[in-house]
Amino acid sequence: MSNELKVSIGEDGIPFIQLGQEQLRLDLEDLDDEYKKIAESELRETPENVQEAVEKLRELIRAEENLSIPLDDETFLYKFLRPCKFYAESAFVRMKNFYKFKLKHEKMCSNLLPSNEQNVFKQGIITFMPKRDRFKRRIMIIQSGYKWKPKQCSLEEIFKAVMLALEAAMYEPRTQVTGAVVILDMEGLSLSHVYQFSPQFAKMVLDWVQECVPLRLKGVHIINQPFIFNMLYAIFKPFLREKLRNRVYFHGKQRAQLVEYIGPESVPAAIGGKLEIPEIPGLVLYDILCEYEEEYKACNEIGYMNCISVK
Repeated sequence: MSNELKVSIGEDGIPFIQLGQEQLRLDLEDLDDEYKKIAESELRETPENVQEAVEKLRELIRAEENLSIPLDDETFLYKFLRPCKFYAESAFVRMKNFYKFKLKHEKMCSNLLPSNEQNVFKQGIITFMPKRDRFKRRIMIIQSGYKWKPKQCSLEEIFKAVMLALEAAMYEPRTQVTGAVVILDMEGLSLSHVYQFSPQFAKMVLDWVQECVPLRLKGVHIINQPFIFNMLYAIFKPFLREKLRNRVYFHGKQRAQLVEYIGPESVPAAIGGKLEIPEIPGLVLYDILCEYEEEYKACNEIGYMNCISVK
């Protein structure tokens, strides 16, 4: 990685990488007044609702056998409460699903740390954008076509990297409030890519996204998809629920709708927007996530004890 693209530590103690005039960093500060207004209007986040929801969620967790959660850490509980609009019961269901998924897919989720997944990040398949979209949502780009060499990087590795990246986004108070959008760049997709997928894998991924992840996924934008993409989409389509299906947008080579939806200032110039940033090397996001290695280790100690069976 070039010298100018190395992790620095800001005055606020948060690691960042300078990308032209922009910084790529995790937004871990408390909500400002603008985000507080969004949280109140969209998520019912008022002092009364927050207090009631936190107390109720703690009560539900205490009653759940073998579930180890840091009850005194309200910021941790917000991670599940905000995406569920401070309805404690809904947040608890998602929490249980999230940690049961980790047990059920132990091979995929055990010891999930950035330092263990350097290979996939090195390919440059996954990155965050330094700017949020016009609705203040976190933007993640997945380049699962020409940058993905199946002989060098497995589909399982890609999913692990997605889980690591979204785990980081889940801890951003701003992203808890506004959510995230994903841009899937399918340029270069080939049969060798499609053959890596199975209905079982597709179901697992969509179960995780639709039932487990405490994140407001507000849109999936698919660009540069070739005709062969129809084969891949057919594998996933049976498991797509209406809510997510209505948030999937197919753009092909057209950019106008994508740029309008996300906002030209947040879309890289390379795909039709006005955001002037250098091409982001794959290890940039990896380097930032590795700064939070200890936090990821702590996350791996939370959840159900593996002595229970998961249905």
